[in-house]
Amino acid sequence: MLIWNNNTDNMAVGPKAIIHLDRLRHNYNIVKTTAGGRRMMAVVKANGYGHGAVESTKALAQEGCDFFAVFTFEEAVELRDAGIEEDIFVFSRSRHETFAEAVDRHITLNISHANDVDALAGFHAETGESPKVHLKVDTGMTRLGITMEEVESVLKQIKDSEGIRCEGIYSHYATADEGDLGYANEQLKNFNNVLEIADALGIQFSIKHFSNSGSVLNLPESGFDAVRVGMLLYGAFPSDEVPAELDIKPVMEFRGPIVHVRRVSAGTQVSYGGVWTAEKETTIGVIQTGFADGFPRPWYAGGCVSYQGNRYPIAGRVCMDQLMVDFGDASPNEGEDVLFFGENETDSIRVEEIASAIGSTPYVLLTAIHGRTERKYFKPS
Repeated sequence: MLIWNNNTDNMAVGPKAIIHLDRLRHNYNIVKTTAGGRRMMAVVKANGYGHGAVESTKALAQEGCDFFAVFTFEEAVELRDAGIEEDIFVFSRSRHETFAEAVDRHITLNISHANDVDALAGFHAETGESPKVHLKVDTGMTRLGITMEEVESVLKQIKDSEGIRCEGIYSHYATADEGDLGYANEQLKNFNNVLEIADALGIQFSIKHFSNSGSVLNLPESGFDAVRVGMLLYGAFPSDEVPAELDIKPVMEFRGPIVHVRRVSAGTQVSYGGVWTAEKETTIGVIQTGFADGFPRPWYAGGCVSYQGNRYPIAGRVCMDQLMVDFGDASPNEGEDVLFFGENETDSIRVEEIASAIGSTPYVLLTAIHGRTERKYFKPS
């Protein structure tokens, strides 16, 4: 059953992102088993990595996931407004103006700076309330988080501050999806040292999390109480330096329609700059999708699309709204879609293949799907 995300005509011309929610649920169960059955924190930030945060969250909740992570407070509110009742955690630095709503909406925030403790303590003094929070420790990412040098003083500050509901502690890996795990192991050592300091101070956290898709595969010993995972859920491996042995399936099909077909003679230039010229008489198809819709423009050099089980090279530079394909002696039909990446009954191109070819990552490619791209959700009946 194909569920359209709005009431537009099913034959609307333009790029489409077909989201297979059954595959998302399949991937969730694969990763949960791999993580030893630990509690899962599904990362649905950036509109569910381009897959649609609300629909993805609902599908995962139906599968038993009870903890979701977003980046902004506004993303958390969107999920609550959509009826999501499970725990929601916000990665971005906390803002005082969100504390009251976080309490009302049961949204979990984070402490990533000593000043955040003062702000929360002040809010509690004023209102008698406090949102739930997790302490973020910077073990080596050099982004948000309490530095290793100030960990002990901040832990004491939290312990001495009345009303602060610090239920969790976490950190984030910088290199867990790379072949050399030396730096990641140093981060893990730092995190364990922090836990020892907290224990010596008599501070107990009900949930500890320090993982991502890379560490699920490369450092399973760092699962702790909950496994934070994003990319693997959406059916792509985070890099080409992790074991690619899990039976995960691409959740998104990114497709675009053939809107014009013409036969051209040898020597015909195609697209901007004339960097592509037909070597012989061939068929050129115009696809109504461009880089403004999220198609990766660098993929034109050596790139391809898939159509009716065969791959065909992209002809010339990708335009803002359209791209051209060299179909050779094939006879493509106007109105039918070509596959850019993903998988269906006849065609398959892994997003990891494109990322590797153009020096990018699946994260960049999936979250770039925007513009006029219409998301459609496939739910097997």
